[in-house]
Amino acid sequence: MNDPNYRPKTVYVSYIAAEPEQVWAALTGAKFTKQYFFGRDIEIEPRAGGSFAMRMPDGRYDIKGRVIEWDPPRRLSMTWGVAFAEFSELPESLVTYEIEPMGGSVKLTMTEAHRWEVPDAILAGGRQGWPLILSSLKSLLETGKPIAVGVKMGPPPEMLVAVKEAVAKKPWQAAAER
Repeated sequence: MNDPNYRPKTVYVSYIAAEPEQVWAALTGAKFTKQYFFGRDIEIEPRAGGSFAMRMPDGRYDIKGRVIEWDPPRRLSMTWGVAFAEFSELPESLVTYEIEPMGGSVKLTMTEAHRWEVPDAILAGGRQGWPLILSSLKSLLETGKPIAVGVKMGPPPEMLVAVKEAVAKKPWQAAAER
């Protein structure tokens, strides 16, 4: 899907010594996501238009959306709405994974796109989390073990302040009217 309303704000590329089908299974299977995605289980209806959610270890959902594109084992695109606290008032983003075969390995490109001019302070959360998530996915597929993180991680403080400010001002509404 190439929706011109969504503009890429964050792009990460990883090269993984695995087959495309293995990477696809790791992106779409709860048994895998639980290991590399901060303990979260993915719940996904395997079709365009299907539901998508990430369930935290305590059973609550923190990410909800819908599948926009389902093209195994090449491309997965989902709307991504954060479902807790002030974050739930932010517009959803679009997260896309592209898997390109590289002869015994793959190039995995993750893109996070938005429909509004997201402040850098809000993007800081993803810039902290995505590299660890994708590195842990790579480690899991290549060694059988995800990256062990011995410290509690959470959103950067500047991100929380920026989210509260954005929710109060709702700049995406002005952008939608243009």
